[in-house]
Amino acid sequence: MQWLAWRGATVAIPPFHSPNWDLIAELNGELLRVQVKTCAFFRKRWEVALCTHGGNQSWTGLVKRLDPSRYDYLFVLVADGRRWFIPSSAVGGERHISLGGPKYADFEVERGDPLPLEHAEVAPLESNSLRRGDARAVKGSAL
Repeated sequence: MQWLAWRGATVAIPPFHSPNWDLIAELNGELLRVQVKTCAFFRKRWEVALCTHGGNQSWTGLVKRLDPSRYDYLFVLVADGRRWFIPSSAVGGERHISLGGPKYADFEVERGDPLPLEHAEVAPLESNSLRRGDARAVKGSAL
């Protein structure tokens, strides 16, 4: 929200759950539906999950994938503070995308503050020493 506001956007979040977007931004007279993802999993690149697998004990077993026709932009904030604002038409992948390489380089925007991690023993994110079990997903921190 902060990044969009700094660009002059008026930003609103839905009062209740929205299954397809996390916020609406009015920017240059256009309404944009924005899906927000955060990521703390690094393995040579930032591996950003695009689908949900439930997250509670009542999960039905159905995987929900992002439908590019139901949002306009994907905003991603990763643990070291790097950020991307990607048009939905450019998002390739159903389960995840890898950020930090050339494919999405044109959509990387100014770096923000690093995400707060819930466990202090996690290795510094600038290093390549993170292993699968070391990274914790951070939900909602970009909002």
